Amino acid sequence: MKKLSALLLPACLFLAACNNTSETAVTTDSTTSSASSGIDASKDWKFGVALWTFHDANFPQALDKVDSAGLVYIEPNTFHSAGPDFKDSVIGKLSVAGINKLKLLIEQKGLKAESLYIVGDSTINSWKKQFDLAKVLGVEFVTTEPPLDMWDSIDSLAGAYGIKVAIHEHWKGVSHYWNTDTTLMALKDHPNFYVCADLGHWPKSGVNPLDAVKKLSGHILAVHFKDIATYNDPSLKDVVTGKGIVDFPAILTELKKQNFKGHIYIERDSIETGGNLHSVIEEKNYYDDVVSKLQ
Repeated sequence: MKKLSALLLPACLFLAACNNTSETAVTTDSTTSSASSGIDASKDWKFGVALWTFHDANFPQALDKVDSAGLVYIEPNTFHSAGPDFKDSVIGKLSVAGINKLKLLIEQKGLKAESLYIVGDSTINSWKKQFDLAKVLGVEFVTTEPPLDMWDSIDSLAGAYGIKVAIHEHWKGVSHYWNTDTTLMALKDHPNFYVCADLGHWPKSGVNPLDAVKKLSGHILAVHFKDIATYNDPSLKDVVTGKGIVDFPAILTELKKQNFKGHIYIERDSIETGGNLHSVIEEKNYYDDVVSKLQ
């Protein structure tokens, strides 16, 4: 996702401090126990799709595509067009009544929205509005990139609303959270903060996603299932999972060792000719194959 301008705050000094810890594409030793976990990935992991994948379609059309792909779990976002019945307003600007109508559409399709990608600005009121929408939608957590100087405020909001925060990361130059040290600093003393690991974004900053998953062990609430063709090129679009450099079998094995129980969402940033439905089905099949081989 790229609609992050509202989140970006001047933080050069902060990033300079964080960047003293070098993160490369060299895999480090895992501190996670190699003992067999009791996780049944096929049952304990909630596999679905982030609706940003279908950002070329409005919300009702996107739900149709999810239904056609045979998936159940979705992660909507507040900057998605709600469709002509809502005068093409983005979801983040809808009233409570409007959000309830979207919630009904989701239920009628037999889908489940247990998280919502949100974007606020530098004011607490904007974040409160986001949490209001999330509460009406009935989600368990919001995925976002909180401004560095609002950690305390947003953590407090999350506690008051009973909604967890999964910190997402974009790449270097766009997001503070490409550096896992920054994310760990955000997690410290903020009990409502967790992690949404975007596996395809870390490589754009030269970070091996397996290393990042190991480093953030115990904090990962959700995963964006995404692949990329090479390291250190922020201009690249994502590729179909399994066709790039991300080692999904190793990462899913690591998540199983960590006793991860959460959501794994397919997410495509690029839009293929004819839309992303075909690639979503392909990625679903790839995921099922990898999971079936986990020990």
